[in-house]
Amino acid sequence: MSVLTRFKDIMAANINAILDKAEDPEKMIDQTLRNLTSDLAKVKQETAAVMADETRCKRELDECNQQIAKMQAYAEKALLAGNEGDAMKFLQEKNALTAKQTSLQQTYDVAAANALKMRQMHDKLANDINELNARRDAIKAKIKVAKTQERINSLNSSLSDSANSISAFERMEAKANNMLDRANAMSELNNSVEESGVDSLAAKYDAAPDAAVKEQLEALKAQMGLQ
Repeated sequence: MSVLTRFKDIMAANINAILDKAEDPEKMIDQTLRNLTSDLAKVKQETAAVMADETRCKRELDECNQQIAKMQAYAEKALLAGNEGDAMKFLQEKNALTAKQTSLQQTYDVAAANALKMRQMHDKLANDINELNARRDAIKAKIKVAKTQERINSLNSSLSDSANSISAFERMEAKANNMLDRANAMSELNNSVEESGVDSLAAKYDAAPDAAVKEQLEALKAQMGLQ
């Protein structure tokens, strides 16, 4: 039946394959269960209608059987009363009812078979919905774990990018240190050149005051007769 098309498709397919195609598997699960629950309501209504039809057919068949039995009983009573003409009329009515009984029996058999199929489909759909409801929490738990793992993987990727950035920073720092070392070395070389020129010349004159003091010391010693 049309209301069972979606149910049959889902039951025939692998539920995991369906979830793989969904953009949001968690929403897909909830929507699937809502669809199945809606289908169950339709199946229930259809099943009730088919069962009611079965009951009606059974009632008509039972009434016909009762009428046949009644005509048989009246025919027997008429014969006992010596009224063969009345007995024949009752038997004629019985024969007409018997022909009707055959048709009613066929109708009832089809209605009963339909009712059985509908009850089986209804019960299976209800059981499958209950099973999916039970599995929903487990599936959602798996989805949450998967999403957490995806976030962790994303963070690991970000950390890898951060490590590259840190490495680049360290290379720039080493380059800056090297530039500073070269600048300091150049400054030291420049200072040494200056010291070898002007500074050495200045040292010559810096020593002069020491020589004058020494001469004064010798003169003083001469005056004091200490030489």
